[in-house]
Amino acid sequence: MYFDIPITGIYTVMFVLLFLGMAIRILREYQRGVIFTLGRFTGVKGPGLIILIPFIQQMVKVDLRTIVLDVPTQDVISHDNVSVHVNAVVYFRVIDPEKAIIQVEDFYTATSQLAQTTLRSVLGGHELDEMLAERERLNTDIQEILDKQTDAWGIKISNVEIKHIDLDESMVRAIAKQAEAERERRAKVINAKGEVEASENLLAAANKLSENDLGIQLRYLQTMSDISNDKTNTIIFPFPADLNKFFKGS
Repeated sequence: MYFDIPITGIYTVMFVLLFLGMAIRILREYQRGVIFTLGRFTGVKGPGLIILIPFIQQMVKVDLRTIVLDVPTQDVISHDNVSVHVNAVVYFRVIDPEKAIIQVEDFYTATSQLAQTTLRSVLGGHELDEMLAERERLNTDIQEILDKQTDAWGIKISNVEIKHIDLDESMVRAIAKQAEAERERRAKVINAKGEVEASENLLAAANKLSENDLGIQLRYLQTMSDISNDKTNTIIFPFPADLNKFFKGS
């Protein structure tokens, strides 16, 4: 037993299924659909079930999740004419699907190119020491510049991180020599400060002893006692004439 279904009925079912397949779209929670009706923007829909008019309406999907953009290594000349190789990572997301589709042809490529030029421009205005020591501030500066320029595209730059700053081998050796010279300079400064403090203390002690002749004589005898403990050498120690008064009780 079988049913004789007319050919026209089969065509009708196929047409309905094809129509529904072209008309029904399902967007996930993190997706939005930019709708164009006969080429004109008519709204943003989603998430969930979306019904389109086939051949009349078209939809462009936009992902609202944070996108991780790896900025390729850039050759940068610092403000003090040092050549470095720098790469970074940029975190951004679409906050306005309409602008992201209509205002720029490819927002991902546009953001990538802008990040590369901004990285070179910002780092090129700083010296090498600033690049190495103030990376957090440079990250913030780059983020603010990118966020301001991508606002017209409906893009929000949430974070920028400079990953690596690579130097040539010759520059690494030069920096190592500079650091060694700086350590030696600091050691000499500390040693000089110690000599100054010691001389000031000796001068203060001498001034204090000079106030009393008896104090000088006692210090003289103490020094002789300390030297006498070392029996390995013969020491000739001058005997002041004024010390006779001390032994005579004058």
